[in-house]
Amino acid sequence: MGAILNGLAVHGGVIPYAATFFIFSDYMRPPIRLAAMMAQRVIYIFTHDSIGVGEDGATHQPVEQLANLRAIPRLMVIRPCDANETAFAWRVAIETQDQPVALVLTRQDVPTLDRNYYASAEGLRRGAYILAEAANGRPEVILIATGSEVNLIVEAQQQLQKQNIQTRLVSMPSWELFDTQTEEYRRLVFPTSVRTRLVVEAGATQGWHRYIGERGDVIGLDHFGASAPGPALMREFGFTAENVCKRALALLEKNNA
Repeated sequence: MGAILNGLAVHGGVIPYAATFFIFSDYMRPPIRLAAMMAQRVIYIFTHDSIGVGEDGATHQPVEQLANLRAIPRLMVIRPCDANETAFAWRVAIETQDQPVALVLTRQDVPTLDRNYYASAEGLRRGAYILAEAANGRPEVILIATGSEVNLIVEAQQQLQKQNIQTRLVSMPSWELFDTQTEEYRRLVFPTSVRTRLVVEAGATQGWHRYIGERGDVIGLDHFGASAPGPALMREFGFTAENVCKRALALLEKNNA
């Protein structure tokens, strides 16, 4: 299949794409790498993107796959958080002509964020954007997430605000898009004055420290999953709004000590 997609891309006249479960991106890695090397316009759509797939166990639960794809030069990886971001992700994929794009989608039920309250999903085009600012405009903590975990930081911000912890939310669906932005914009999203940064992503933590620095932390998965219902696994491995708040408060206390 991968060879066929690359052949269609080289021939031209069509935009080839394929779709499968995210765990099977391992089998697609050679043709994906070749498409990136050849700067070919191919779209890969992956679903069931985390341990939330549940009862099939560790063999079917992607953990290191996001890190694997992000490591491929010239491959654009996008993990949108809701229907609105997904629509913009597809536009970006269609518009991109000189490199392959991987869209990484969830199987979990995730809410569609009210964009009258939260920032426009068009921010996806910049790779990362301020989804919601701290109430007073001066954040003490920055919560960062991708995909279905964005909803967790949304809930966590509401809880932290009740404790008068000024919290900024950043949705970061694409490292590759963010890295192409100006330094001014990147510093706007991640100001050097705010060093307490917590990432929430149901995957390997590798690579995140380039964005969060020495004083940041990651709630991720540096181990394989287990066989259990998806919601039970998420709770067991700390992917809850309550744990995000706990970790954010602990990190803030540590950095302010």
